[in-house]
Amino acid sequence: MSTTESTAETTEKDAPAGESTDKRRGGDRAGFVAAGAILVVCLGFVLYGVLGTGSDPRPERPRTPTAAVTYRITGEGDVDVSYLARSEEGKATVEKDIELPWEKTVQVPLGQPPTISIVLGGEGGRARCALAVRGAHVQSATASGTYGRATCAGERLAAPKGSRKGS
Repeated sequence: MSTTESTAETTEKDAPAGESTDKRRGGDRAGFVAAGAILVVCLGFVLYGVLGTGSDPRPERPRTPTAAVTYRITGEGDVDVSYLARSEEGKATVEKDIELPWEKTVQVPLGQPPTISIVLGGEGGRARCALAVRGAHVQSATASGTYGRATCAGERLAAPKGSRKGS
């Protein structure tokens, strides 16, 4: 018997019944290769998630230039208020049962008219709304009595004189 044959016989005696050493080694390698492939795929997903593709799925909306508008309400009574703020669609923001006095400075898109409306509650009262654009008073109005209403509105906002368009 040669040296190669005796080593093969010894190794095959150590292998589990019905399985040759060559088959067991091949199975171990296949398992390591499969585990390595799975690890590489998982690592790829993690890196893709962390680094991303570099492109945002949502297209960036162009920013609309705005102007600072200050809305102010003084007086007494329960008041509901609606006012125009950053919404480019011109939708109003509504707040109910606000505590007076109330003041809020918001950004209103150029081209939209700044507007504030107040409605007194069923108990009545007296309240005054006012609006200022870029710090300059534009309009005020007073509501009184049960469900009294008042609205203050300005002209459509434009860029200040001397400013470049789009800034």
